[in-house]
Amino acid sequence: MTNTRPATVRTSPPFAADEATMLGAWLDFHRATLALKCEGLGAEQLRERACPPSSLSLLGLVRHMAEVERHWFREVLAGQELDPSGRYWTEEFPDGDFDLVDGADPVADTAAWQAEVAFARSAVEGLPLDTVGAGRWRDNEVTLRWILVHMIEEYARHNGHADLLRERIDGSTGE
Repeated sequence: MTNTRPATVRTSPPFAADEATMLGAWLDFHRATLALKCEGLGAEQLRERACPPSSLSLLGLVRHMAEVERHWFREVLAGQELDPSGRYWTEEFPDGDFDLVDGADPVADTAAWQAEVAFARSAVEGLPLDTVGAGRWRDNEVTLRWILVHMIEEYARHNGHADLLRERIDGSTGE
């Protein structure tokens, strides 16, 4: 993850497109934004906490978004039955994605996040936005449209956190 040049290409969403294209483009824009916020940093920088008592870190955000992608696209949309504990959290550590980064491997965790993103992209390919997920959330049926809008909101909120974290780490600012 420690590069001198950005490897992530972030494409601006189109100004005119059908709804599915627009939602997918905005989601990919926000995914790329999180990747850019992490680029060029070493493991310790990625694990660096925002400020006590918060356990927020850039690596924690990557791990959290891997969990979020996994939940919405594998469990809710595709209906996969997964281990009730997440990849990074358990009943004992419900915020393990954020709290348990001290010994975490940023390369492995970033690869896990990117694998979930790849799964999500393939899972939605060709599906109409009104597709109802094979799984449920809190006993509700959820459409692909709702999942995409929620994912854009989730990334946008956490990218605001990532902006502040990156600025605190090395002074980098910008989209």
